[in-house]
Amino acid sequence: METSDLPSPPGWHDTLPATGSGVPAASAGGRGGLRSLLSATLVTGGLTELAWVGAHALLYPLGTRTEQLRPDARYRPGTQPPTVRALFADDPLAARIPVVLVHGLVDNRSIFTVMRRSLRRRGFAQVCTWNYSPLLRDVESAAAALGAHIEKVCQETGHERVHVVGHSLGGLVARYLVQRLGGDRRVESLVTLGTPHGGTLWAHVLPTPLVRQLRPDSPLLKELAEPAPGCRTRVTAVYSDMDQMLVPCRVGRCDHPDLQARNVLVRGVGHMSLPIHRAVVDEVASTLAGRRTRPTGDDEPDTAAVA
Repeated sequence: METSDLPSPPGWHDTLPATGSGVPAASAGGRGGLRSLLSATLVTGGLTELAWVGAHALLYPLGTRTEQLRPDARYRPGTQPPTVRALFADDPLAARIPVVLVHGLVDNRSIFTVMRRSLRRRGFAQVCTWNYSPLLRDVESAAAALGAHIEKVCQETGHERVHVVGHSLGGLVARYLVQRLGGDRRVESLVTLGTPHGGTLWAHVLPTPLVRQLRPDSPLLKELAEPAPGCRTRVTAVYSDMDQMLVPCRVGRCDHPDLQARNVLVRGVGHMSLPIHRAVVDEVASTLAGRRTRPTGDDEPDTAAVA
């Protein structure tokens, strides 16, 4: 996947086509509804989603226990492949910052089976996952538990800050931590994948306390919309136009003015497939390595297609 080093003005979004077509968002948006539904991108994305859901069901029992952080003591920047050294050329120390992966609702760390391995192959030496209880009642308590886990990771590794990647609800849990519980002191950057930052209409179907928090304009989302001046965590929100769980798909954007998040649109990738898609994994790696920067004083939107 080719990457672009163009800066991203606050409030705009990059576009990552799911295939190598390189079609910009503007031209793709003009196609007819039926033609779009039958496009190769959506067909491929749908088949990939079905295949991964089946594989994930088999892996799920293996991910019920939270793994222990195992730093890779063999890591030596000079002995890594050229592609790895190039990824961290701007900041070689970025490879050593621990990465914590947080799963979504009624899931576990098995959703990150592919991403965890891929990040380690790309040179990240300390990648771990965190499981929270499937009986979770609210986002606030999960965020507090995540904060305690991150403190433990920092203590075990000797690092003062970590990166967090959250899939679905996991991204919202991590966002609450950095915005409302002072977690920005520990979280260097947060990448969310298919996270309902704006809620989702599906949340009206199941009236449990936790799911009600995911409804548009819920008290939780109103709290997250409040000012968050001085938040130090860099936020990137990756969302897809084929996400079955986010309705409408634009709720996957994070548009809080104080966070100045980068919003990255991917095309033709299902909700469960986001953590395994090559373009998404590459975007996550580039973001955590510090190769996706935010400009200052530039409010004009731009377009960057990554194939």
